[in-house]
Amino acid sequence: MHTQTGTPVRPAPAPASASRTATIRGTATATATATATVSGTATVSGTATATVTATAPPLRPDRLPGLECLAPLTGDDVWLQDALLGPFSDDILEYLALARTTGGPVLDLGAGAGRLAVPLARQGFTVEVVDRDRSSLHRLLDRSRRLGPQVRDRITATSADMLRLRLRRPYQLALMAGSMIAAVPPWSRPRVLREIAGHLGPRGALAFDYTAHDAMGLAEHPHRVWSFEVPRFDGITERAVARQDFDPVAMRERIAYVIERSEPASSRAALVTTDKWIVNSLDLHRDLRAAGLRVADERQYRLDEWTRSVLLVCRADA
Repeated sequence: MHTQTGTPVRPAPAPASASRTATIRGTATATATATATVSGTATVSGTATATVTATAPPLRPDRLPGLECLAPLTGDDVWLQDALLGPFSDDILEYLALARTTGGPVLDLGAGAGRLAVPLARQGFTVEVVDRDRSSLHRLLDRSRRLGPQVRDRITATSADMLRLRLRRPYQLALMAGSMIAAVPPWSRPRVLREIAGHLGPRGALAFDYTAHDAMGLAEHPHRVWSFEVPRFDGITERAVARQDFDPVAMRERIAYVIERSEPASSRAALVTTDKWIVNSLDLHRDLRAAGLRVADERQYRLDEWTRSVLLVCRADA
């Protein structure tokens, strides 16, 4: 039985390859909505063009400055997804440790393909996952099924929009990992937080991470370009260029990632874009208090001179 409005999801055959990926030799070309250059020759072109050139020095994967992607990703993007999580790429351990202190059941909002849900289920927790992307949930359920009924039977998946979340049972731990709070518009955030807070059990907690941007940095550097290697251990070389475009007035951010994956016989290029809301820390803390939540633990990690990654653990007021 699922406990929020939406459509229960069952395993389905893997979707066909996305049209935004093309097999190439020499010059990498794919159809998408921007133009970008990777390693000088990999080009992704289409309408609403904007040029992205890797002029910045390559970054270490553990220093990516808030480049999390909130858009649905394909199975090919699993390595990129792990790299984009920056300093909290080991957040599975953080959230597992927290779950051991709160107990279950666990609510995983924006669960994607189960990066957190599956390890939690393997550790014995009952996990309810919510995501609007059905293909990601299918991959999650297929993965859990391959691990056996002791994992699969602990996971309930529902395809639903987090902005219209309606919960019907208490949880000991609610997660919004991977900067999912930045997917919630500021005017919708109070309602979403109140909905979660109203369904936390005794000593329950809401935990989430987000990128905090310094206001002066946004004003002085609204356009940024980063290049980095994506760590892989399967014989494929993956390079990425990411362009961040900030609108400090509208408090919006768009990131375009151009990815080049090279194998001995061929290469592929892909384009992924994501849109986020810039999270203002003062407004966020105000919304948490209004929802009846207090910050019990806050951990910060500076990514660069303009950017910090923040992890919050919040509990309901007594």
